[in-house]
Parts: sequence; structure tokens; C-alpha cells
Amino acid sequence: MSDTPHTSSDSPAEGAAAPAVSVAPASGTPAAPRRLAVEFTGSGSEYFRIWLVNLLLTLVTLTLYHPFAKARKLAYFHANTLVDGHALGFHGNPRKMLRGYLLVLAFSITYAVGTRLSPMMALAAIGFFALVWPALWRASLQFRLGNTSWRGLRFGFDGNVAGAYRATLPSVVPWVAMVGMSVLMHAAQTQSTEEEPASSGWVEGFLLAMLLALLVTPLSLAWIKRYQHGHYTYAGQRGRLEAGTGAFYRLSFKIVGIICLTFLAMGLLMGGSVAIVAATMEGPTSKQLIVLILSAGVLIIYALMFIIAMPYGRSRLQNLVWGQTRSEALQFHSALRLWPLAGLTVKNLLLMLVTLGLYWPFAAVASARMRLQAVSVDVQGDLSQWLADSQGQPGGATGDAAGDFFGFDLGL
Repeated sequence: MSDTPHTSSDSPAEGAAAPAVSVAPASGTPAAPRRLAVEFTGSGSEYFRIWLVNLLLTLVTLTLYHPFAKARKLAYFHANTLVDGHALGFHGNPRKMLRGYLLVLAFSITYAVGTRLSPMMALAAIGFFALVWPALWRASLQFRLGNTSWRGLRFGFDGNVAGAYRATLPSVVPWVAMVGMSVLMHAAQTQSTEEEPASSGWVEGFLLAMLLALLVTPLSLAWIKRYQHGHYTYAGQRGRLEAGTGAFYRLSFKIVGIICLTFLAMGLLMGGSVAIVAATMEGPTSKQLIVLILSAGVLIIYALMFIIAMPYGRSRLQNLVWGQTRSEALQFHSALRLWPLAGLTVKNLLLMLVTLGLYWPFAAVASARMRLQAVSVDVQGDLSQWLADSQGQPGGATGDAAGDFFGFDLGL
């Protein structure tokens, strides 16, 4: 959180700087920063009861209870997240959160009906939602941050609508094109006959859009995170994300490399096993064993994606984003390690399979504890003093009125 926005050639920043709070010492050498530890005190058994009630009420109300369930979940996780011994607070009104949920639900129903009645109706729904999505996303950020507090002060988000559209442009365009191509391709296949087969142009367009979406994903992620972290505000501080776009591409290349190496290693192992079976066995038994080897290999590949590739991406992305977030008085650090996270992922996955999903609340609590306690914050200057000074600033204790007015919370 910083007094000046981060600017770069690939994603321009916008918005006026938040009123800065002086953090410099009165005289002498600047004091060493004070490190604030983050602790998570939630327990799986406590959250299980909340989760079970939320699940039952969501089912009984045909999902309309979902915003209320989400508010209860956020309140629990915030209350058990301690920064320097002080808990976060969540003050969101679930009735206002219901607005955003109903909007997304209406779009989903319109899209589902449109795909069956008319491709043009589905395309219109996609186009409308893509048009309003950045504004809704920005309102969601305002609502979530404006209703989160620490030590009596609310956080805020001061990014403007134009910045939200710029930040989401690299992701919205190719994904809308890809979804649109899939709708048109499905319509063409439905109307095709043996005499007039469907044109392959839609398939080529879909593949081209998908390739473009994959190529710009790191760029999109960089712009989105820069917009988010560059407009977080708290006590007169505004954040900035100092990680460049190249860092996101390097991380993406490493993740793709891990995935490719996994496929290559398993492909060689499977190919060798099949070759040995084919050379040493014959008849139905040989074919059955080959099918078994191939099926087991596919399952192992999927398991390795969950066990290695996903934890690697999550840990490195958290460390990249939060390790490069700072402001005039605050510097965040993140030291989330791969192998402990991978081990926890394996444990959670196995226990969820054994319990048929009932272990999920315990897994959510364990994951939150590991991810949150990997984060720490360095504070420069007298924390108590500049927090006290911020109490008198406009909006310091009331949050973001605009976010509360719109009341959108889209889960971002």
C-alpha cells in the first residue's frame, strides 16, 4: 500500500493518491522496521459446523442463501486472522451481497437458456456480461475491502472504472472470442447435414482464440494484480506492486515446463511399460494389461498436476505478488514453500476422497493457515501513531461508501 501508484509501460495507473500519513521519525537515523506476524487461529471442527449449516440452508433455499453463507464464512476467517495479535473484521451486509449473486445467477440462466433457444441470444448474453464485468469486478473489490477492518480502521480500494477495463482487457477479449466461437461452432454442427457439413472455420477460430488466451494469460494476470494491489488503501497508505510483467511470464513458463516434464516422464514410462508387455505377452491378457497401464498413467498424470504443478503455481504466485507489494510505510513478505504445500495438498485430497468430501472444511482451514502464516508485514515508523492520525481522516473508519452502495461481492 503506497502513496503513489505503480506505473509501467504496459499498464498505466490512474487515480489520485491517497492522503499520506507521515511515517518518518522526528530526527536521527530511521528506526528499523517492525515485523508484524500473521496468525490464523481457526479450527476445522469450528468451521465444519458453520459449513454444514451453510450447505444445508443453501440447498433448501435453492442457492439463494449463498451470499449469507459467504458472509458467515468471511466473518469467521477474518475473525481468526490475526495481524500482530489483532483480528481482522468483516462487516459486509449479506443482503447487499445478494444483489451481485442474483445478477450472476440471472446471467447464467440467460446464457443456459440462450444456448438452447438461439445462439444469438447466448452471444448477446456473453457480450453484455463482458461489457459490464470490469465495472462489477471493481465494485466487488470496493465492497470487500471497504467492509474489511483492522484495529478499527477500514481498508479501501480507490481504483477507477477506466482502470478496471484496462486491466481486464487482455483477458476479456480472447476469452469472449473463445466462448463465442464455441457457441457458433455448436450451432453450426447442430444445423449441419451430410450434404452440407459444418465449416471447419469455427473450429480454427476457436483454437486461435484459445491460443491467444493462453499467450496473454501472464500479461492479463500482471495487469489485474497491478490494478488490485496498486489501489489497496489503508490508513492513508496506498499499495503498489513492483513485480514486472516479465516475472509473471517467467513463472508461467516454469509452470508449463513442469507440466511438460511430467507428461514427458510419464509418457516415456508408459511407453516403455507398454512395449515390455507387448514384447513378452500375447492375447487378451496383454491387451487388458496395456489398457490398465495407460489408465493408471493418465490417473498418475492428473494426480501429479494436483500434487506438484498446482502447489508450485500457487506458492510461487503468492510469493511473487505479496513479496513485491509495498507502500510508504508497509512492506509485505511471503515465504510459502512448495513441498509443505504439496504435502498438505496430498493429505487434503486423500482425506476428502476417504470422507466423500466431508473433510473439505478442515482442508480449507489447514490451507488458509499455511498460506496466511507464510505472510508477514514490515512497518516503518510508529504504527500506533500513524494509525491514530488516520482516525481523523475522511473515510478512515467508515470504509468505501461507493462499494457499500453497490454491494457487489463476486468472490474475487
